Amino acid sequence: MTTDAPPPPDGPRDTSPAQPTTEQFVAMQRSPEFAELRHTYRSFAFPLTVAFILWYLLYVLLSNYAGGFMGTRLFGNINVALVLGLAQFATTFLIAWLYSRHAANRLDPKAEAIKARMEAEL
Repeated sequence: MTTDAPPPPDGPRDTSPAQPTTEQFVAMQRSPEFAELRHTYRSFAFPLTVAFILWYLLYVLLSNYAGGFMGTRLFGNINVALVLGLAQFATTFLIAWLYSRHAANRLDPKAEAIKARMEAEL
């Protein structure tokens, strides 16, 4: 025994939201609002990415070529290499937290405005 209800008399209904056309997406991509969103993202993400890569490469280079410095004991069995290695993890979490805040405060409102504008045009 099945409990499935029969389909409505006029057939199944499409409940998916209307989708913008390719032309509408391209027009939005060329709009000043989208350019501002892209600039806001890039002005945050690119400098932090470059800074982190340089920081990571510094750690690798110091590990390879400055063994004496990296082996310097700070206290007990804790040396410079361990502290800088743990700082890599801390930096990763810090960047993720900063990006989360930046996205919530600056990117998401702009993206929502663009989305609302596109949906209003449908």
